[in-house]
Amino acid sequence: MKFNNSGRGILLRVATLFAVMVVAAWMLVNAQYLIFAGAIFLVAWFTYELYRFNKKAKEETEQFVEAIHYRDFSRHFDMKHAPDELKPFRKGFNEINSTFKVIIREKETQQQYLQKILEMVDTGIICYEEESGETVWINESLKNMLGIPYLKTIEYLRNRNEELLETVLSIKPGKNKVVTLKKELNEIKVLLSSTVFQTDGKSYKLIAFQNVNEALDENESRAWHKLLSVMTHEIMNSVAPISSLADTLKNRLQDSKVMTGNAGDDSLEDIELGIDTIKHRSESLMRFAHTYRNFNKITTPNLQKVFVRDLFERLHHLMQPMFEQKGIEMEVILKDPGIALMADSSLVEQLLINLLTNAMNAVKGVVEPRVTLTGSEIQQGKISIKVGDNGVGIPAQNLDKIFVPFFSTTNGSGIGLSLCKQIVLVHNGTIQVQSVEGKGTTISMVF
Repeated sequence: MKFNNSGRGILLRVATLFAVMVVAAWMLVNAQYLIFAGAIFLVAWFTYELYRFNKKAKEETEQFVEAIHYRDFSRHFDMKHAPDELKPFRKGFNEINSTFKVIIREKETQQQYLQKILEMVDTGIICYEEESGETVWINESLKNMLGIPYLKTIEYLRNRNEELLETVLSIKPGKNKVVTLKKELNEIKVLLSSTVFQTDGKSYKLIAFQNVNEALDENESRAWHKLLSVMTHEIMNSVAPISSLADTLKNRLQDSKVMTGNAGDDSLEDIELGIDTIKHRSESLMRFAHTYRNFNKITTPNLQKVFVRDLFERLHHLMQPMFEQKGIEMEVILKDPGIALMADSSLVEQLLINLLTNAMNAVKGVVEPRVTLTGSEIQQGKISIKVGDNGVGIPAQNLDKIFVPFFSTTNGSGIGLSLCKQIVLVHNGTIQVQSVEGKGTTISMVF
């Protein structure tokens, strides 16, 4: 059997103590009282040494346990000045401490990585303890989404959005629900996902808030693309022969009038007028279909660096005479002249011309009409452009329809705002509308 230094030391002490006790007993039997007294002294000394060693080992073990309990792994046990029998203890304690330090450092690194990742994602995340409702963690994305700086408990949501709180509390693990959140005057669709986990005898609920507006916009845009593609194809294929046939009938009718000499016949003139009407309406349908076909072709923008100041300057030169003629004040606000975006200049110009024209029409009859064009950098890499007016506004029931193709509250074709949204989407941007009836409208775009 092999022993380390500490084991051999203890064994040697015990063996020596036993031997001295045997000698003391033999001396007592043989009446050697002087030697017996010396042996008793040695027994006492060896016993004290064993007690002292045991006490020291116990104290150091208690110190080590205390360090583990309070997670104080910075404590170091000195080996250089330690008795030989305690050196193995201290060496073991130091090795265990070093191992714990490595484990904790790795854990802290992983936690920091995870926290940074969760802070960077656009998905809002909150974790709370189910029984008390106390918030354990909430990321910046959710704070921005809900417009709150801090959330101590999940119940604090009741003051912001009671319906959202009820959804959060009732959603089952593994299930999804879509809710509508109001942010300022905008509404966003948010997909809620839930999971539950337990640790230290407590149950925690983790909720993810994913903004699905962009995904819905993309799906809606693809659906409209397919529909418009089919419609324009069918309209043009059906109307083109009608227009051609109307031309042929008109030519033959005129030839017949010349040959028969019935140039003044009223019935023939009525027929010719009818043919002209058919031709005119067919050409109108062809132009209508051609317009939507062009709208459907906006798929890949020619991206270049565009300075917002240059874009605004061109728009001001183009639109200002028209605004002055109608007595409308046009205000251009650019907070940072150096901001730029990667965009197709011609498409973005077309987008802003459409919006400025709509704003100009919206302020007709308004006292002191005003249209505002604003550009700013809301955060690094994100440029906001807004077109606002103090016009008649949009009825609340129409706000979710204004970007739908064919929808129009005027005599227009319903293509303008649909085209605007399409241009923004192909730039991977977002477009939102804020409007109060009778006070005005602001269209906000983020590139």
